[in-house]
Formats: sequence, structure tokens, C-alpha cells
Amino acid sequence: MTVQVAAHRKPRQRAIGGPTARTAVTLALAGTATATGFDGTGHAEPQLTPAQVKAKVDQLYQAAETATEKYDGGKEEADSAQRRLNALRDETARKQDRLNSARDALGSFATAQYRDGGFAPAVQLALSGDPDRYLDDTAFAEWVGDRQATAVSQVREQLREIEQLRGAARVELTSLRSRQAQLKRQKKTITTKLDEARRLLAGLTARQRAAVTGDGAAPGHASRSASGTRRALDQSGSATAPNARAAAAISYAYAKLGSPYVWGAAGPNAFDCSGLVQAAYRSAGISLPRTTYAQIDVGQRVSRSELQPGDLVFFYSGVSHVGIYVGNGQIIHAPNPSAPVRLAPVDLMPFAGATRVA
Repeated sequence: MTVQVAAHRKPRQRAIGGPTARTAVTLALAGTATATGFDGTGHAEPQLTPAQVKAKVDQLYQAAETATEKYDGGKEEADSAQRRLNALRDETARKQDRLNSARDALGSFATAQYRDGGFAPAVQLALSGDPDRYLDDTAFAEWVGDRQATAVSQVREQLREIEQLRGAARVELTSLRSRQAQLKRQKKTITTKLDEARRLLAGLTARQRAAVTGDGAAPGHASRSASGTRRALDQSGSATAPNARAAAAISYAYAKLGSPYVWGAAGPNAFDCSGLVQAAYRSAGISLPRTTYAQIDVGQRVSRSELQPGDLVFFYSGVSHVGIYVGNGQIIHAPNPSAPVRLAPVDLMPFAGATRVA
């Protein structure tokens, strides 16, 4: 008997079309849009409120100022290293000139002896190749004996000194290059944080930006307002500086109200916070270090309750900001790139310490 075996075939797939197909494609595209953010909401950066922008910008400015103080200190060290290197090079050049003069004198003597046949053949052979170099050899020193021994000894001593100077210059140059590389890294840190702060502020309206930065008036208005405040403080009598030097520093700071903040600047037309303090006291005849970290260790430490006009007031746990106390609970400081030199309440920022330098 013949058995019929049914052929096994794959079931026919229905062609995609009609409403069902359209629904499937729509759902797939919708899913893709959600996953990739094509609808503009899937992965969009959340919109920050003005308060959140202010908090973030304040954080960026504080971090940038910390890096700025490190940059200022590194720049000061690099400048000192450059001055030391220049001094070593100058001293080397002076000694080289004296050495050349001494060698010329000995060379003239050697040449005269050579022409007169006063040297042994071996000595003549050495001199004929390089008479100048031969001056450093022991044979020549032994030959001239007492007549030129002192001069040869001086040449050798000068050679040793020059080599020592060159060695010190090489060490100083290595140190300078290391500091310069460090400055470059710190500069990148500063500019990155300041660029981010500017980007955040650019997303606000002019009104919101003014509220965030506290800059409700143009620099000219700020200066006029500050002048009025100064007159009021002077008339009150409670803001009188304790001595002439403090008064001179305060006067300088008032004169700079409205000047722009520029990181790394110490006047006369732009400042960072420690640069303003340094410039103000330089005008009063007092030399202060460049950074907040060093400035806080100058003079006599005073408490918050003991503040007098002219005292330096430091802020934040890392002592990264400084202002000059001018009385009545006010300081003058260089805040950040979004705000010029201005008056501010001393309690605006976390108090870290104060020192009296005048």
C-alpha cells in the first residue's frame, strides 16, 4: 500500500500592509524617538532655575578663584625663578668676560714663548693644535712655574666657577619649566570653569542675570553709589581708619570701585581679589604677598568682632577669597568676572579669618 506523506511547508507570511502595518511602523518610530530624544525631551538637559544657576555659578567661581590663587602663587614663584636664572646668566657672562681676558693674556705669553722656541717640542706640538686649550693642561702650568702660576690658577678657578654657575642655571631652568607647565594646567582649569559659568549665565534673561550676579547697576552707577556710601561712612565716624596706612589702603580700594575683575591681575586697572588687596597696601607703603594663603599669615590675627577699617578679611574654608574691611559691616573686594570691584556685606560669604597689617 502506498502511503501519501504530506509535504511540510512554512506557513505563508502575510504581506505587511494596511492599517496594521501603519500602526506597527508608527509605534516603532515613536519608540525610536523616545529612545534617541528626537522629540526634544528624551535626553534634553534639564532647565535650571535662576536659583540653581546662581548656586552652580557661585560654585564654579569659587573653584576658579581657588585655582586663581594657586596660579598667582605659581606665577610669583616662576617670576622669582626667572629672575634667579637671569642673574645666574648675567654672572656667568661677567665671569666669562674676565676669563677671556685672562686667557688672552696667557695666550699672548704662550704665543711669544712658542715663537721664541722656548717650549719643548712636545709642548710646541700641543700648542700648535690648540694653544688656547693647552692653557688648561698641567704641562703648561708646570712649565711657566712661578712666573705665571698665579694667572693660570686664577683661570682654572674661573673655569670652575663658570661651570658651577652653568650647573645652577640648568637646575633653575628645569625648575622654571616645571612651574610654567603647572601654570598652564592651572590656567586651563580656571578658563574651563569660567567658560562654564558664562554659559550658564548666558541662558538667563538680563533681569535674571542681574539678580544672580547681584549687579543691579552699571559700573559707573556702582562708583557713584560707593562714593555716597564712603561719605556716609566718613560722616558716621565709626568707619574712621585707625592709622594713615590703613586709610591710604582704603582710599585706594574706594578709588578702584567699578574696576573689572581679571584673574591674575593686580592693577592698576583690573584685579583679582588678592591682587586688589596687594595693590591697595602697596599704595600705602606696605608690601604684601601675592596670594590669600600667604596674606593671611601677615600681621596680627583678629577675630570677627575685633575688625577695624583696613583689616583683611578672608572667606571660605580654603581661604580662597579676601577683601578689605572698610567699617559698618562692609568690605571692598573683587568678586568674580561677572562683577566689578564693589562694596559688599562682610557676612555675604563664610568668614575664614582676618588679619591686621597696618
